Amino acid sequence: MDEHAYAVIMAGGRGERFWPLSTAKRPKQLLSLIGERELLGQAVDRLEGLVPPERIFIVTNADLVDATRKVAHQLPAENIVGEPCGRNTAPAVALGAALVKARDPDGVFAILTADHIMDDLDVYRQTLREAFELASREDVFITIGITTKGPNTGFGYIERGALKEQGEVAFYHSKRFVEKPSLELAEQYHLDENFYWNAGMFIWSVKALQTGLVTHQPSLATLIDLIAPTVGTEQFCEVLGREYQKMEKLPIDVALMEKVNNVVVADGTFIWHDVGSWDALPDHVAQDADDNSCLGDVQLIDCEGNIVFSKGEHLTAMIGVQDLIVVQSEGVTLVCPRDRAQDIKKMVTQVKESGVHEDLL
Repeated sequence: MDEHAYAVIMAGGRGERFWPLSTAKRPKQLLSLIGERELLGQAVDRLEGLVPPERIFIVTNADLVDATRKVAHQLPAENIVGEPCGRNTAPAVALGAALVKARDPDGVFAILTADHIMDDLDVYRQTLREAFELASREDVFITIGITTKGPNTGFGYIERGALKEQGEVAFYHSKRFVEKPSLELAEQYHLDENFYWNAGMFIWSVKALQTGLVTHQPSLATLIDLIAPTVGTEQFCEVLGREYQKMEKLPIDVALMEKVNNVVVADGTFIWHDVGSWDALPDHVAQDADDNSCLGDVQLIDCEGNIVFSKGEHLTAMIGVQDLIVVQSEGVTLVCPRDRAQDIKKMVTQVKESGVHEDLL
């Protein structure tokens, strides 16, 4: 186990596409959607034997700190830090870097996700292990590319270049990042072995990251310098609250990764799923003979291709319907066609703007 290896798990999302089960007070990463353990808990568990609990940090929303500490109970309480306001992933990465730098200026850390599902965990851990080793030797920005399983317009892509080095894991020089493409381009990328899905996982040293930020995002480099000396002191919350709100809302891809020229892509051959919305559930939940995926107390007659979630003791009964998403959860019943799963976020916005039922959001 590398004594300078750290992990920062990004856990600030709201998971609105999983409404009404996912809410602001209990977002997707804090739910046991797949398996008995919460998604965030699974993200922490995946690091067992690779990064010890005292070197794992979680960056979440300020109002979710207590709930997050209950899920990630094996971590020290002070390792779970709340953002005072949402500023997208680039400032969150800088906050994570400050937490690591305060502990270990020579630290190498991974930016990981809180709401994804992975299998082949031995391969996942070996990928991180070799990425930590490479990032400790060279000033590189490592991202993990996922082999495409089909055309997908909801993911960003990474195009790889020449092979850099080969151990149990292959590392390639990166050519470019591509924003979410059209269906036509996504189909082309799927057929080209040089294109990966961008899973939003990164590995780098504190020094390399800060050097890159000094050049391309100096305000974020300054943020690290301002926050790091206050970590563990009474001044931390005051400085974080004052400085964080000054930051521009930027994703780390746009802020940094698309600008630096020493990006390396790790070939992520483990099984990875972005559980982004209800229509992803059939990949993880057993289907009946009619392709229905059901969780909870559900009764069906002549139904086909439905996704049904019925919470608690509530019975959901359906007759003669096809290709619907039906979710019952704490005072809300959601019904929509499967091919409109992405519009659930619009419904959350509409309910919010109505000013009614805010307690259900």
